[in-house]
Parts: sequence; C-alpha cells; structure tokens
Amino acid sequence: MILTLTSSKSKQSIQLIHKKDIQKLEKLTKEEVAFVNKKLNDEIKVITLLKDGGCLIIAAIPEEKEVNKQLEKCRLLGFQICTTINDLKIDVVNLFAEHIEETDVLAFCEGLVLSNYQFNKYKTSKKAFKTNSLKKIHLAGKSVNKAAVDELNATTEAVYFTRDLVNEPLSYLTAQQYSKDIVAAGKKYGFKTTVWDQKKITTMKMGGVLAVNKGSVQPATFNILEYKPKKPSNKKPIVLVGKGVVYDTGGLSLKPTAHSMDYMKCDMGGSAVVVGSMIAIAKNQLDVHVIGLIPAVENRPGGDAFVPGDVITMYDGTTVEVLNTDAEGRLILADALAYAKSLNPMLVFDFATLTGSAARAVGPHAIALMGNADDDIKKQINISANHTYERIVELPLWEEYGEMLESTIADIQNLGGAMSGAITAGKFLEHFTDYPWMHFDIAPVAYFHKTMNYRGNNGTGTGVRLTYDFIKSMSKK
Repeated sequence: MILTLTSSKSKQSIQLIHKKDIQKLEKLTKEEVAFVNKKLNDEIKVITLLKDGGCLIIAAIPEEKEVNKQLEKCRLLGFQICTTINDLKIDVVNLFAEHIEETDVLAFCEGLVLSNYQFNKYKTSKKAFKTNSLKKIHLAGKSVNKAAVDELNATTEAVYFTRDLVNEPLSYLTAQQYSKDIVAAGKKYGFKTTVWDQKKITTMKMGGVLAVNKGSVQPATFNILEYKPKKPSNKKPIVLVGKGVVYDTGGLSLKPTAHSMDYMKCDMGGSAVVVGSMIAIAKNQLDVHVIGLIPAVENRPGGDAFVPGDVITMYDGTTVEVLNTDAEGRLILADALAYAKSLNPMLVFDFATLTGSAARAVGPHAIALMGNADDDIKKQINISANHTYERIVELPLWEEYGEMLESTIADIQNLGGAMSGAITAGKFLEHFTDYPWMHFDIAPVAYFHKTMNYRGNNGTGTGVRLTYDFIKSMSKK
C-alpha cells in the first residue's frame, strides 16, 4: 500500500481533528457538528458519516503530554481506522489533517499502513480469506514533507518484507531459498549479498552452524549483506547479526509441549529483522556503512543430528559442550559474532528469537536487551525504542551468570540451567565478542498468535523500525 501526496477524486475520506477544532470543519452542517460533538463527548474516537455520495470518517487525535505516547496513540488510531475502512470496502481514501502536527499525521499513517498488512500468498479461495480493500492513501488537505512520506513508505515496505519472510513456511523458505530471496532483495533495494554454501562454511570451520544443521538434508548457508554509501559517516561498519533458523524442531531435544512446533518457521525472525533493516537503510540511502550477517540452518533430529553431550569446536576455536540441542540459536550466532571480529566493527547488534525465558520475563510488550556497549549507545537505543514504541528492557550480564555456563569437559556449555535462561544465553554470546555489542532477544514480540493492534498477527517485523531509527541517528544527514 502506498501513501502519496497526490490528489484523488475519491469521495471516501478521513478527517483527523483535535476535539477542540470540530467547529472548524466547514464541510459539516450544524446538525452534523452537534452529532460529532456528542460522540466525542461520549469518548467515541471514530465517527462515520455518509456525506456527498461518499463516506467521511472523522477521527479524534489523542492528546498526550508525553510525545512518544502521543505518537503511539496515533498509530493505534490508525489501526482502528484501518478496520473501519476495510469493513466498508474502501480502496482509495483521502486524508485531511489541516490542524494536526506533521509527526502525528505520519504516526497515524504508519499505524494505518502497518495494520493493513496481510499474508495471502497461499490463499486460493476468496471465501476462506477476506482481502483488505485499502490500496492507497492520499494526503489531500495538508502539506507534509515529501521526504518524510518517502521515508515512511520505505520503512513500512521493509516491515512488510520482514513479515513476509517470517510468515513463509519451510516448504518454501529453506536456507538456500532464503539466500536467493536475500540476494534478490539486495538487487532491488541497493545492497550487495555474498552467500557462502555448505562447502565454504566447512572450510571456514564454523562448527556451530555445521553442528546445528547436521540433522537436515538441506545444506546451510551463511549470508553477508553489505550497504556502503560512497561517503559513509562511520569509519568502521555497524554489523547486524541475525539468527536464521528457518525451522526449529528442537533437534534431538525435541520440543515436548503441545503446539510448540506449530510456528517454529518464525525462528528465523531475528535474521528477518536484519534483512528488513538493510532494506530500510538502503532504500532511504542513509550515509552509514552497515553489514548484515545471517547464518541460515534447520534444526532437525535427522540421522546425523548433533546430540546432547557432543563437544563442538566453534569458528574461533572455543569448544562447547552441548547440553541441549534446542539451545541451538546461540551456536550459530556465536560463529557469526566471532566472524564479525574480522570486520573491525564500530558496533554489533544481534537479533534472535532466542529464549522463552525472555518472553516470560517481559511479556508481549518489550524486547529483552543485553550487552556491553557504552552508555551513549544504550541511551540512543532507548530513545529509538521509545520513539518507535518497540520498547526494550535491559537485563544484566554480571560475571556470576558466566559461572553458570562453566563446563567440566569443554571451554563452555550451551545451557546455563533453569534459572535466568535469557541472561545466560546472552552471556554465552558475549563470550564470542571483543567489540561494543548489544543482544536483542525478540522472542517476546516477533510472532503473535492473534492480532496485536498494528503489529498484526503472526510475523510482526518488530525490530526493523527500532534499528532503522537507531542507524538514522548515526547518520550525518
């Protein structure tokens, strides 16, 4: 769906107002103004009128003292309006917002566009699937900065792409197909991709990647994405690392609970955030050098699968005792994080649907964050998280958590026990870093089983907007 500044002859329109400005709506009769006022006084935020042969949807912009809450309320209003528009089967709509701040208008549009997403690739029966009617939004009555509109279109398109990747089943999105899709995205949006096949991964001695993929008949891949403008503002690259487990059975530590495997196609959600972030960065042409690293594997209990009790040698030479093959994401991330040392990075972020522990700790409203980057970096991450409302909760990485990973037969073990699982997973990853680094455990927010406002149902793409906002803050533009 496209947000545009061009005019439209559509008779369907949305009017954004502040409650106090209802009298300024010249198109309404006195009776209509009185009707709308009564609804607003009854705390009804969206009012639909039949007018001039079309439909006029009046929406009252919320008024919060805190800017970030204000923007989020505008996004949520966009979600509410999206439902109304599609129920009315409107395809093109004019948006009037003469007396509304530009930031509020853009946040409303962001919520509206993100709410309109659907994944209908595999639906063949119209009866089985209600396709959203909305195709285009025309900003008709207010001059909004074109660059801001273009940026919003690019970032929402990147979120759509991310959601598509997460929603694809394994019957399509094998590791090799994933690499093909990443290469195609790079060609379309402006970043280059290098793909290592299984032979190259073996040559590079990435023991974590190879071990996790041993039970699958499909080969693993390792993907290097790079966006480098002619004059980057950073001398050293920012590196984004993503967990790319395209399907996770748990391996021989088979997932035991009911429905625990139904949605494990989403276990590559962290890597999808990396792809989506690269798309947003490249399409918006930020002057920041960014590299993405995505190890892509399946975790299967096949004939040669790695087993609990195995000791594997990682890319950097560390030996790891495997206590549970369902703690596999950290193994492939560890190889990628160790490889990132060779890139001499300014900063490294990793994204992963890593632990159920993180979801239990913070619920469906936040990302669990850990890392050793300095306070200025953490402050900016927090600013971006609150601005996009992809919020974070920072967990500690004290030395004592490292003691929980001590092994009697190897350098380290891949599991820290029943307590503080999200933190010990982060502590495991820290072992493979020697640079400023932050770990985003997106397990709480990457995939929902029912619609969660504009974040949607199934893959959410959460993390892309946050990452883009942070990278943008590093830009001299």
